[in-house]
Amino acid sequence: MRQGPYLPLLPELGRAGIRRAAAPLRVSWRRGWIYRRFLAGPLADHIVFHPWDAAPRRLEDADHLLRGRFRFHGQTVEVPDGISVFDLPPPNMAWQEALHGFQWLPALSTAGGEPARRLATNLIGQWVRRHGRYSEPVWLPHVMARRLANIFSHGRLVIMNSELTWRSRLFVSLREQVRTLERISQEAPDGLPRLEAAAVLALSGICLDDSARRLERGLQRLESEVARQILPDGGHVSRSPQALLCAYRHVIMVMESLSAIGQEPPHSVRNAHDRMAPMLRFFRHGDGALALFNGGAECDPRMVSGLLARDEIRGQPFFHARHSGYQRLSASRTLCLLDCGKTPPGGFSLAAHAGSGAMELSSGADRIVVNCGTGGLSHPCWNTALRATAAHSTLTVADTSSAALIPAGLARDLLGARLLGGPRDATSRRVETPQGWSVEAMHDAYADAFGVRHERHVTMSPQGLIVTGRDRLLPTGQSFHAGLNYAVRFHIHPDVRVSRLEGGGILLKLPSGEGWRFRAAGGQLDVEESVYLGGTVVRRSEQLVVNGSMKDAPADIAWVFEQVGA
Repeated sequence: MRQGPYLPLLPELGRAGIRRAAAPLRVSWRRGWIYRRFLAGPLADHIVFHPWDAAPRRLEDADHLLRGRFRFHGQTVEVPDGISVFDLPPPNMAWQEALHGFQWLPALSTAGGEPARRLATNLIGQWVRRHGRYSEPVWLPHVMARRLANIFSHGRLVIMNSELTWRSRLFVSLREQVRTLERISQEAPDGLPRLEAAAVLALSGICLDDSARRLERGLQRLESEVARQILPDGGHVSRSPQALLCAYRHVIMVMESLSAIGQEPPHSVRNAHDRMAPMLRFFRHGDGALALFNGGAECDPRMVSGLLARDEIRGQPFFHARHSGYQRLSASRTLCLLDCGKTPPGGFSLAAHAGSGAMELSSGADRIVVNCGTGGLSHPCWNTALRATAAHSTLTVADTSSAALIPAGLARDLLGARLLGGPRDATSRRVETPQGWSVEAMHDAYADAFGVRHERHVTMSPQGLIVTGRDRLLPTGQSFHAGLNYAVRFHIHPDVRVSRLEGGGILLKLPSGEGWRFRAAGGQLDVEESVYLGGTVVRRSEQLVVNGSMKDAPADIAWVFEQVGA
């Protein structure tokens, strides 16, 4: 497989290496007396506006916190009586960032009551005493932005009727944090963290009435990040539905906060909002949650619905998201989504998957064909396997992924687990046929290594009762050699019951009672084990696999999903 060019990474590697080497000097300077004098200025004494936050919150989480159990990203730390959680060693970096990002505050705010208020007050007081000066990772811009956003959105619980000395210390800390964020927000990791830092900087100029200039700077930086990260069709440059949802959440927070103070949002931000909402609808299955592409999880459907309910325009999704690289076929209750795009560029590929040509299929609220999902921060041990092509409902050549991760070593340590390679040429088009709408997609991710290109044709009948497909491997050059093995995989959602039919083919029984029959030609059809990480837990599932070997002629695999008993 093509490993991708390394030479263009050298400037980034150099900058990342210098930044890491300079960390002790940077921390020392920002903790010092001189730097902190620059953080002085007018002091706000209240939060002017508490933004609405769509992030899901569970009372169960508040109950665990009140019992001294801090659970973030699949890791739990038990806090003994008389000990501060901030004095205990974190199990990993993600857990540490969640703790210092005050991810515990939304759950306590939702629970309400005196025990929750007292715990939140004590935790904030402990944090201010221990971490009132700059340190890393506690004061890194993306961690600081999450902490500030949680205080702005959920701080009413602790700020109202608070003790005067405690309140004064909090607002002095907030002053130093927002002024530091104003100086270093552009140091946040590229992608969502930098957009989030810009959005929260703008929020700080709204929620605290000590600096109109900070609001102006925050909006300028948010406009810049929106222009870089939100594509013309409304998708996120990472090509992840979940990343798009997170970006949309922050845009909504800023727009509604501006509205609360009687100020119009910048035209570019409003325009991006109006493009993002239809794109979110593009990725929604009938259960209200999102499709699993490029490192995205299903996400809470209530969060998705809550955010989209704030879209006054109610823009409907496109059928072809050209810039994001996706196609959408829908008829009646049936929906099919196809990934027809390239690997996201640079740092935007940190969570990207090698899923060229992958598809998902659902009927009503039931998912049928899925991709395996993502381990994310909760199950990081699964991430490498789930980013491989074999974890997607597409064709794999010689058990090789269509794109590769940066190999373990210094480069990955400095730049993260980026995805390299993938298609240089990935195209798709829609055509109307007598059998219904059809999508024809092609990519050349396997051309260099194996001398073949993959073509996938998918057609949905006008009533949505039949979805037919055809996968082809076509020789492209001298590097092609006969005997090349391939596998076309269709990962099945764990709620679907899979059974073989006596006359051949596979019966898929959906939770609703609806039945679908799958048949294939062009290879040996098998049922194999799979996994599904669309939510927060690892679930066993099954996959339909059509195995074959390419001879002298192009490989041609035909398949069909057909609703039975309709």
